[in-house]
Amino acid sequence: MKFRGVGTALVTPWKTDGALDEAALQKFVDWQVVEGIDFVVPCGTTGENPAMSFDEHLRVVELTIKAANGRVPVLAGAGSNATDKAIDLALACIDLGAAGVLTITPYYNKPSPDGLRRHFGMQAEAIEKKRGGFPMIMYNVPGRTGVNMTAATTLRIATEVATVIGVKEASGNMEQILEILRARSEGFAVLSGDDAWALPLIACGADGVISVASNEVPRLMRKLSDAALGGDYPTARRIQNQLLPLLTGNFIESNPGPVKAALKMMGVIENDTLRPPLAPLTDASREKMREILRESGVL
Repeated sequence: MKFRGVGTALVTPWKTDGALDEAALQKFVDWQVVEGIDFVVPCGTTGENPAMSFDEHLRVVELTIKAANGRVPVLAGAGSNATDKAIDLALACIDLGAAGVLTITPYYNKPSPDGLRRHFGMQAEAIEKKRGGFPMIMYNVPGRTGVNMTAATTLRIATEVATVIGVKEASGNMEQILEILRARSEGFAVLSGDDAWALPLIACGADGVISVASNEVPRLMRKLSDAALGGDYPTARRIQNQLLPLLTGNFIESNPGPVKAALKMMGVIENDTLRPPLAPLTDASREKMREILRESGVL
């Protein structure tokens, strides 16, 4: 399976004027690969994709693929609340060389289960028609989109749409995720969308996590995932306990504000600029992140 273990939901480095910092992005992706991450995910929410133009979105994917240079798979964000735009993004990401696409449930529109089936089905069918079969992973994050994709809907789409090979689950609903794990077909991946839930979900059969914290600690998140997937739960628990303040602290303000501030403190990126409508971290939150990094052994 291409997308197993830990994939980093990459931040997007901006210059102080808000322009894309192409050199910083490529350097950051290279660092992620060297640190041992399993795959990378550009242009997700952590990458501030809602604040990107279509061309910028594709440029970030292109640079990520170039920097990864075949060493790890690139799962490109290709979601939108407009089905036609999601199709166009997916086709373009495929042409750039992505290994798969991550596509979110449409936000704000609040589609019904049938609407979700149509959305993902139409995206997959368009890809099949124009580019042949290509792996898609759905992304369920009701806290951001306003719609929850139930276990029944996820399993229905997984059954009816062959190129949908998995789901990133960030509903926070353990019973729902457990039902997907119980009833999924062989080969359908379930990836945690919440860092703090990665260990318990892997223990219940999940295949890994698409992580925010691995922006900061890719090597440790990889060790946590490898231990859990290998059944070494004492090691996985030890790392989880060490990192828990960071796993939760990354959300003391809207993501990716805290993680970008942390990366700047660590010297991994030069600027922690955010694009509007996101605002810079408050001084209090910035100091809290510094304390969390120390507590977690990162600083």
